[in-house]
Amino acid sequence: MLKAARHIIVGIIDFFHKPFAKLIPTTTFRYLACGGTNTVLNIFIQFLAINFVLHKQSVHVYGNFIISPEVAAYMIAFCFSFPPGFIMSRYIVFPESQLHGRVQLFRYGLTTISFIIISYLLVRFFAFTNPEHPTVSYTFVCIITAVLSYISQRKFTFKVDPVEEEILSE
Repeated sequence: MLKAARHIIVGIIDFFHKPFAKLIPTTTFRYLACGGTNTVLNIFIQFLAINFVLHKQSVHVYGNFIISPEVAAYMIAFCFSFPPGFIMSRYIVFPESQLHGRVQLFRYGLTTISFIIISYLLVRFFAFTNPEHPTVSYTFVCIITAVLSYISQRKFTFKVDPVEEEILSE
């Protein structure tokens, strides 16, 4: 069933890739398609969580420890978007990686947490250096983290052995 789903999804993505084939490599286009889909899923779940689950109320965890509704919604969305993000990356974007699934999952989690921290730091940096244009700043944060994330996924999380890469390219 997973192979059939992968075949259908890859077929759809590759169909839309054809007009851009000379401009964007297939793996990059698949990454953009899967990453974009996962981002939309994350935003949608975050919207549902903040408005319909949390009702824009803070979450009292323990004693005086309170989580804002925005952070709680982000945490809920992360729990729901992390698994599909990993599955799409593993089976659709980087299927040639021969690393064990548990290694890929660990590395995916590590890079995801790293980029959450990097995004936070960049948002804080741009908010300090460019407070009058938060949307432009956030756009730069998204571009920077997307590019770095792609590089880290390709070179670390779903790394292909150089010997295997030569065989695949022949």
